[in-house]
Amino acid sequence: MPGENLSRDEARERARLLSVDGYEVSLDLRSAVGDQAGDGPRTFRSVTAIRFRCNEPGATSFADLIAPSVTALSLNGRDLDPGEVFDGSRIALEDLAADNELIVDAQCAYSRTGEGMHRFVDPEDGEVYLYTQYEPADSRRVFANFEQPDLKAPFRFEVRAPEGWTVWSNGVGSENDGVWRFAETKPISTYITCVVAGPYHYVTDSYSRTLADGTTLEIPLGALCRKGLAPHFDSDDVFLVTKQGLDFFHEHFDYPYPFGKYDQAFVPEYNLGAMENPGLVTFREEFIFRGKVTRASYESRANVVLHEMAHMWFGDLVTMVWWDDLWLKESFADFMGTFANVGATRFTDAWITFANRRKAWAYRADQLPSTHPITADIRDLQDAKLNFDGITYAKGASVLKQLVAYVGQDAFLEGARRYFKRHAYGNTRLGDLLSVLEETSGRDMGTWARSWLQTAGVNSLTPQVLLNAEGRVDELAVVQEAAESHPELRPHRVAIGLYRVEDGGLVRYARAEADIDGPRTVVAELAGAEAPALVLVNDDDLTYCKTRFDAGSLETLKSALGDLTDPLARALCWSALWNMTRDALLPAGEFMEIVLRFAGRESDIGVLQMLHAWAESALTHYVAPEGRERAGALLAEGAERELYAAEPGSEQQLAWARFFARTAGGPGGFELLQGLLDGTADIAGLDVDQELRWAFLEPLAAHGIADEKALAAELARDDTASGKRHHVRCLAARPSEAVKAQAWAQVVQSDALSNALAEATISGFNRPSQRELLAPYTEKYFAVIERIWQDRSIQIAMNIVSGLFPSLQDPRTTLDAADAWLTAHEDAAPALRRLVLEGRDDLARALRGQECDARAVNHG
Repeated sequence: MPGENLSRDEARERARLLSVDGYEVSLDLRSAVGDQAGDGPRTFRSVTAIRFRCNEPGATSFADLIAPSVTALSLNGRDLDPGEVFDGSRIALEDLAADNELIVDAQCAYSRTGEGMHRFVDPEDGEVYLYTQYEPADSRRVFANFEQPDLKAPFRFEVRAPEGWTVWSNGVGSENDGVWRFAETKPISTYITCVVAGPYHYVTDSYSRTLADGTTLEIPLGALCRKGLAPHFDSDDVFLVTKQGLDFFHEHFDYPYPFGKYDQAFVPEYNLGAMENPGLVTFREEFIFRGKVTRASYESRANVVLHEMAHMWFGDLVTMVWWDDLWLKESFADFMGTFANVGATRFTDAWITFANRRKAWAYRADQLPSTHPITADIRDLQDAKLNFDGITYAKGASVLKQLVAYVGQDAFLEGARRYFKRHAYGNTRLGDLLSVLEETSGRDMGTWARSWLQTAGVNSLTPQVLLNAEGRVDELAVVQEAAESHPELRPHRVAIGLYRVEDGGLVRYARAEADIDGPRTVVAELAGAEAPALVLVNDDDLTYCKTRFDAGSLETLKSALGDLTDPLARALCWSALWNMTRDALLPAGEFMEIVLRFAGRESDIGVLQMLHAWAESALTHYVAPEGRERAGALLAEGAERELYAAEPGSEQQLAWARFFARTAGGPGGFELLQGLLDGTADIAGLDVDQELRWAFLEPLAAHGIADEKALAAELARDDTASGKRHHVRCLAARPSEAVKAQAWAQVVQSDALSNALAEATISGFNRPSQRELLAPYTEKYFAVIERIWQDRSIQIAMNIVSGLFPSLQDPRTTLDAADAWLTAHEDAAPALRRLVLEGRDDLARALRGQECDARAVNHG
């Protein structure tokens, strides 16, 4: 990534000097089809005219452009020599006038990494599809610009496209003689401009609403995907959630949707979940389901649709000045996605998913050495790229959930309304939001912000119960602890629930809310209560913390967790037990036993699928090596047992089938998978569709049962883009030295694979059952990562450095190698060091978990 970075200081200075009046961008994408000319990268012509002002005439600045070549440049009518002013990523601008026009005629490269103008050839029919993806700073790969969020401007796009194509952009477009012209946008940041082009399948609908002033708001709706996915595209459900979201946000924000139309494009080989381009939101096409999925998948898609929609206000209408305040859009959108899901759609239990899944992401991120305050210190674009993490999204959303409880929902939403109206089409910092919340709530937001936004780390809360002679609660206290590295003890508003066995269930019979502050807080309201079988701190999930249990409560959960009648309470207990396993406070073997004992009774399908993922992770990372074989066999037996016990045709049956495929071991398990594939075995109600076939084939390939010929036959059956990804993953999963060497070479020594196929290869390469085959790659990994970081785009470099970190090899060998690399590379890019430090920390945590599990086995 030589020369492609941009520092906060550089951006601040450029924003001090410049303001942008508008862009006119003309792209010629006809080169996307047909044979490639020459040996270099396939390119397209990009012509950009930028009108901008400089408040210090005579000053020097620069524009951004990453392109193989520049054909012509002019500044204020004066031709510039591209060889003198363009270095591959920046255009030097000298002797600026008060009013300026820069015209850049460049040859920009199509991308195979999901950054910039991504080009995809559908293996099913040979059709070419294009889309752009920019965040945080890849629009400069498509047109010349000032690539920073606070230099907003209106944009006009013009696109020449191959015959038969349709083109979409942020504004409404029209076509004349192969040229598509789009209406000028409102002032927006460069990173949320967008172009999608190709023979996409397109469906339309509309939304209308009567506003408070009596006028009618009309929003044209569209949804598009590749033609090959059209038979699977349930656009009616996408439009349903879209309309429900638009109703919800209009009711709560009192600011009409400001960007005209609302298209949603489901695109191939997408690196992210989705991107909030105003008027043209892009999603990964995996949200179009080719086979049967559970309700959790539809809930997840709805959450993402609503998350991106919330960005139209939080992020697009009002945008952070710099990436330090990324949370001003991502934390809000993450919170609003669930808030709207619960308030507007059929997914009324979405806060359970949030507590169980989103917070798990936050808890992990907040315990890494790279954890940071929600309002982060973002020095440059590489820092920004890595901060799209569990802190900025899930922890930030958790803290906003607390904030709503702290200031009140009405005050919070009124603050949002004032924020939009006061800063529409502008840029903000933390203080701008806090000031409106102080106005609407009457509370001092500074203290709250210092505790929750400007410090890092997660607190743990543990109940202490003292009983009197009558066997009732004499004193109940909550003890708060923090990690040594982040010792901040925060104020928490929590609910403490007391549970007892009643009519065969574990039910709550007493509840008190309390303000926890400092190392120990007595909850006087619960004194005199009946002795509880279970004390649940943070009942109802009011705060962001790790919940712990007293000894009696832990024993109750081991024997009766499945008896908890409240699904949110169950989810919170499962999450707490998983955190204890990761913290080496609960042996991994015991956690897996609890899962096998009670997961079959779990009614919430999202929680069940999370339990499957946690149990699999416990086996892979936290079970002592000497106990892995036995634990794996028990897990596979339990998965098969629950698969047969599940209601035929139910989503629980589907979830257990997928889990069984991932855990199957031994001849019996593989024989069942093979039988389900070839039709010689049958489980009542289980429809083995194409996606499930690949799920069954992958473990068979990883254990040498499905060979290259069998995989080729399956690809012939499913010769699609999705099938190709599955095929590549299965090929890399085969258990041989030659296969691993080939997969390594394809990802590390070549950049021929697209982002999606590289990701699939990495996934297949790393198999927990192949630790010995992977052992030689620890040394190779640390020998190449600095070169990878220097030579590849940041997205691909991140995928390789994180994906190939040797987490399955001997942990002590890898820890020593990581420490040696970090010591020898103190001057390496901070973002690269961060990824290595995170991998090292995960491994050290796993080793502590294995030691905990080994002690339990030895003392058992």
